[in-house]
Amino acid sequence: AVVSTQSTGTANGIVAEALRLATVVANDRLAGKGGSGGSSGGSGGSKKGNPADVIELTSSVFNKEVLDSKDMWLVEFYAPWCGHCKKLAPEWASAATTLKGKVKLGAVDATQFQDLAGRYGVRGYPTIKYFPAGAKLDAEEYDGGRTAGDIVAWAEAKLEEFAEPPEIRELLNDEVFAEECREKSICLISILPDILDTGAEGRNKYLNTLKELGDKYKKRKWGWAWSFAGEQDKLEAAIEVGGAGYPAIVALNIKKNAVLHHRGGFSKDSINEFLQYVIAGRIAPSVLRKDVPKLRKATPWDGKDGQMPEEEDYSDLDDIDLDEVPVENAHSEL
Repeated sequence: AVVSTQSTGTANGIVAEALRLATVVANDRLAGKGGSGGSSGGSGGSKKGNPADVIELTSSVFNKEVLDSKDMWLVEFYAPWCGHCKKLAPEWASAATTLKGKVKLGAVDATQFQDLAGRYGVRGYPTIKYFPAGAKLDAEEYDGGRTAGDIVAWAEAKLEEFAEPPEIRELLNDEVFAEECREKSICLISILPDILDTGAEGRNKYLNTLKELGDKYKKRKWGWAWSFAGEQDKLEAAIEVGGAGYPAIVALNIKKNAVLHHRGGFSKDSINEFLQYVIAGRIAPSVLRKDVPKLRKATPWDGKDGQMPEEEDYSDLDDIDLDEVPVENAHSEL
């Protein structure tokens, strides 16, 4: 805020004027007018938001909009006369604009809709309640800061915490490879044994190990993909995996043309240790000697055990009398 000075130039006048200015600035901040400087709860140069992105909630729509939705919500309970609520308003709008499409931010006038305030134990203003994505049994307390940046960071951390684990995708074509490896910083590629060597039970055991690790490292936003021995042989050659070394897993950074090979077993603990080394940079990467080729289209695994190929039936040979078979080009004895 811009404030004019009225000092008389004397020592007492300067002190009086300083006190007056401090009072003006404090009152402005309580009224939500901001001011120079900042604190953890002030505007702090936050991105200007659109107040329309904050959804005004009433008793008649609260259940449908919030409780029955699958979205994550942050709901502010405020009072129109509350100075701290006015101070929060621009931060709340800024956060709502930034989080639009990911998290919904709402506002309830607790003085008008006292039933909602009573239901959620609101005793002061502003009070912020968190409603997680999916089924909503009850509200939880918001315990983050009051700047837009604090609100956004808190909400995004919750999104990651409860995010679905990544899908462990079978490398059925080049589109899957592009989405999991070319478009992400790192992808984990596993080459599993042939289904005839493991059966469905053995393959599912490997895939479940990968799913558990994918869930653990989901915040990393890595890609996860798998194939089986010989199905994508040109890819195996490019990342230098194959031969008798199945199952195998590598961390591939296609943008840096680098690959890191796991040399241990295919257990959860062993692969987890490998991934920790990848994160810490404790494994020297190998440079890809070949460009990764376009993947061939493959048939997805049906989840069943493999079937041995049918052999030719030669059982009818037992009925043949070899003495009656004519011998061509026979030579007379000398």
